[in-house]
Amino acid sequence: MIKRLSIILLVVSNSLFAQNGKDKVLVTDMNKIKSVGSVNLSPDGKKVIYSIRTNEPSEENKLEFDYRSHIWVSDFQTSKQLTRGLESVGSAIWSPDGKQIAFARGVKGKSQIFIMPLDGGEAFQLTDLKQGASNPSWSPDGSKILFSVGTTVNEMLRDTLLNPSKALPSWSFEKAGFKDNTFLKADKKVKPNPDGSLAEIRAYLDKDVEDKKAKVFSRLNFQGEANTDPEIRFNLLFVIEVKEGAKAKQITHGYWSYNGATWSADGKKIFASCGRDTTLHPDREQNSAIVSMNVDGSDLKYIVAKKGVSYSNPTPSPDGKLIAFTQSEVSWLGFNQLLIANADGSNITSIVFDRASGNLEWTDDSKALYLTAPSNGGTPIYKLDIASKKIEKLTDFNTGITAFDIAKDKIAFAKTEVKNPSELYVADLSVKNPVKITSLNDDWLSAKAISFPEKRTYKNSKGLIVEYWIMKPANMENGKKYPLLLNMHGGPTAMWGPGESSMWHEFQYFCSQGYAVVYANPRGSGGYGKDFQFANYQDWGTGPAEDVLAAASDAAKEAWVDTSKQVLTGGSYAGYLTAWIVGHDHRFKAAFAQRGVYDLTTFMGEGNAWRLVPNYFGGYPWEEKIKPILERESPYTYIDKIKTPLLIKHGENDLRTGVIQSEMMFKSMKIMGKEVEYVRMPGGTHELSRSGNIRQRIDRMLRIYEFFERYVGKK
Repeated sequence: MIKRLSIILLVVSNSLFAQNGKDKVLVTDMNKIKSVGSVNLSPDGKKVIYSIRTNEPSEENKLEFDYRSHIWVSDFQTSKQLTRGLESVGSAIWSPDGKQIAFARGVKGKSQIFIMPLDGGEAFQLTDLKQGASNPSWSPDGSKILFSVGTTVNEMLRDTLLNPSKALPSWSFEKAGFKDNTFLKADKKVKPNPDGSLAEIRAYLDKDVEDKKAKVFSRLNFQGEANTDPEIRFNLLFVIEVKEGAKAKQITHGYWSYNGATWSADGKKIFASCGRDTTLHPDREQNSAIVSMNVDGSDLKYIVAKKGVSYSNPTPSPDGKLIAFTQSEVSWLGFNQLLIANADGSNITSIVFDRASGNLEWTDDSKALYLTAPSNGGTPIYKLDIASKKIEKLTDFNTGITAFDIAKDKIAFAKTEVKNPSELYVADLSVKNPVKITSLNDDWLSAKAISFPEKRTYKNSKGLIVEYWIMKPANMENGKKYPLLLNMHGGPTAMWGPGESSMWHEFQYFCSQGYAVVYANPRGSGGYGKDFQFANYQDWGTGPAEDVLAAASDAAKEAWVDTSKQVLTGGSYAGYLTAWIVGHDHRFKAAFAQRGVYDLTTFMGEGNAWRLVPNYFGGYPWEEKIKPILERESPYTYIDKIKTPLLIKHGENDLRTGVIQSEMMFKSMKIMGKEVEYVRMPGGTHELSRSGNIRQRIDRMLRIYEFFERYVGKK
């Protein structure tokens, strides 16, 4: 039984507001949503470039859609599209003089850097590397571009340009039976022969790998998002002069990644984050450090480094005196903490701010740092005053800032909210009285009936305040009762709310189909501070289930809810929680578990998110003290108690949570004669519902609706 200590009602002022339209939000309206991506203000603050992501009908198949992203420019009065075509464009940034932009665009399957003059003329391709180029960053004087190149160990071993000395990794490749990496220097002149000498047999086996007849793993993290991969991938840094025909110069070497690279204010140094100990295998070294180097890569120094801590997001101040960055403990549950230090890494100061910071941007005078952090159902913009070290919240919890940039006295930002999933705004640095620049979604939304959430809170059995939201069905009729859908988020550190964009369409679709929707941020969610986020340690089931079920129980008290028609769904961790709940609570008429984890004892071998096991449960499945905890916390342990009809879905190429556990759930329930159905999405990954094949995303939505209608609809 769930023990609820108290219920506190908070009604948001616009919670019962509905737009004038009466039309339903349709499943295919997913393809009408246009979203602002990157945002970059010109140095003088008079213009902004931004990307718009759309879903475009496929030219090859009328049932399919393709994602496209292109760049626009606006002077805050009118907007103009700068790029077109089948290849998407990203990472657009202004040159320091405001006369050109740099961006990345695909060429023959590889991203390359382009330069576009804004006073007329065609864009020209600046880079032409076979590995591709991405993440362009202008030098302060505008003469050079810093960028990153992704490569692999095998490419490094073969490519004499990337690795002219043919150096081997400084870390052990961990190849069984070999004490060092000399096996990588196999004689390439030996011909493959299955009946030959040992060297010829090894050459034959290597050829099988090259021809994709076999995969050989010696690394720990061999699971990607869609495929297993024995290759170790990392980023190298390059610098190139901004002129046609220029040759890029490699400034970092060796078998290690350099991320988040940026210039110092005077253009004499480059900052980045990389592994703290480059003698450790990249899969073993979870600590990252902040480094500085000269523009040619010389004099590389670790300026911020500490065992057990990962430092990232180096962001130097415009006056060159300070650097902002974030840190997270890697041996347990991560939580990004904001820090400020001198540019040389000295005098590190931790900022008191109990939220996970990101998207750091300095003001031009270096007196303030702007950032975003998920919090209480939204993602506000915050301002850190450098002198006082005080943080001020500048936007509200009911909206989400998905991207922003600062220049001079202006801030431009992309915002999501219930009444519109994405638009671009500009304001002064107080972010008061923002001016809307785009109208990407206004036309098609004007006729739609939009349901606005009502926020409530309660205190759970741990004394934590849990926030949840109730959405009424669109176009409600007085005296009529409606089914109730409890929809849960994954992570488990995700956070939902009015300012979270990924669920905008799904929530509105189900409200338009006549469902009431309730969603909560149970213990373990992000956006409520470190203690709240860690409150589900060794408790993935009972505690979080208490929180979401309390929200559902309160929503069910509404006179317009049909309590005999309650349904349940969630994905990833919430797929886990869906299976947990139906094994312990039988109020729901049907449930849909999506891409979940159901047996924690085997999860380590089935998903690339396997570190959740030691991090959340304190050890590994082979440890005697951990075994009973994992069994206790596994939904599969209670599968025989399930009475609720269950639909199970998994992407066939999902390697974050792994597909085998969903098969085991289905087979076991089928053997026991329970009501169960199983859907596999060919080619689908864990990101299916967010960035996967659009036709499959539509299929997923319709399957949820159709399955629930079997049990709570008119049939």
